[in-house]
Amino acid sequence: MLYDFKLARMYAKRPLFVVFLAVFGILVPATAAQARGLTRSEASLLITMNGVRQSNGLPALRIDFHLVRAARAHSADMMRRQYFAHGSVAGRAVAAGARGPVFGEDLAWATGITAQWVVDRWLASPAHRAVLLRPGFRRVGIGYAFGTFIGHGGAGVVTADFAGR
Repeated sequence: MLYDFKLARMYAKRPLFVVFLAVFGILVPATAAQARGLTRSEASLLITMNGVRQSNGLPALRIDFHLVRAARAHSADMMRRQYFAHGSVAGRAVAAGARGPVFGEDLAWATGITAQWVVDRWLASPAHRAVLLRPGFRRVGIGYAFGTFIGHGGAGVVTADFAGR
């Protein structure tokens, strides 16, 4: 009889454990969980961008891996072909499987590039600031490429592709 009591008690606790896990999963910051599929540089930029957005009363950006694919491809293409331009942001995003209806993009490049440097430069530019702090943008993809860029060794080129309304 004691065995049956322990078994019944175990099953009674199990739903509580499942509820605990579900609540814990909701409370864990999405940024940290989503950053697992990003490189260290990409995750650092995401965290820095979301810190600025949250300090401006905006929701954190969520990673959209369709946008990550588009951003990584664009950064790699700029590095490979040695140019720095936006091109068709929406066309690249849609081709990678992302959904809009509105898309935006911020670019940066530098030698010794850091997430804080990138975000500081974007905030200093009215056009880039408007994209980073657009309330309707809720999803982002970030892509870095590193190498020699237009004659500068140790350079990083970054693309941040945004989507939302």
